[in-house]
Amino acid sequence: MGCGKFPRNPYLSEELYGVDSRALHSDAPNVHLLQADLVSQPLPFEDGFFDSVSAYDFLEHIPRVIVDREGQSVFPFIRLMNEIWRVLRHDGAFFALTPCYPAPEAFQDPTHVNIITDRTHEYFSGPSPVGRMYGFEGNFNVRSVERVYGEWGKNPAGVDKNDRMKRLRRAVRGKLTHVAWEFVANKTSPATGESRPR
Repeated sequence: MGCGKFPRNPYLSEELYGVDSRALHSDAPNVHLLQADLVSQPLPFEDGFFDSVSAYDFLEHIPRVIVDREGQSVFPFIRLMNEIWRVLRHDGAFFALTPCYPAPEAFQDPTHVNIITDRTHEYFSGPSPVGRMYGFEGNFNVRSVERVYGEWGKNPAGVDKNDRMKRLRRAVRGKLTHVAWEFVANKTSPATGESRPR
């Protein structure tokens, strides 16, 4: 999501789909770019379409609350998290890397309107996600939530020894600027343990 011309591939998938607010084109045969405004539109894919979804420096651009034309409050971030859960298969992975409070990187860009904290994931995960009160319908199991140093600090495919040392030095200096989420879509019914239809 928010991929630009070059979608990232943290899970080393053979075929990539990217969604951006701009109309873009890729010459690579295994890269498909679609245009959608994910503040106001759903992800343009069928239920359970993906094994994984990723968002690098993107979630901070999704408003938490807007007012629609009828004067009703709408929660685009909640709606997007519902969409991510919807398009993932059961046990599909979601990886997100986002500037995190209190790092200045969370605030310095004037288009950052969704400030993520170390506990924001609790609204979308666990046996009873807090986001239910705002309309979150999905459920994610947390594989990891970790403070990292920018986009170089976390890759779900693994972190090498040099990255671990850099992370340790930056942690000591208070320079872990981002949070990395790795979630797994849970589509089983809490009552029966069977897969839910979405």
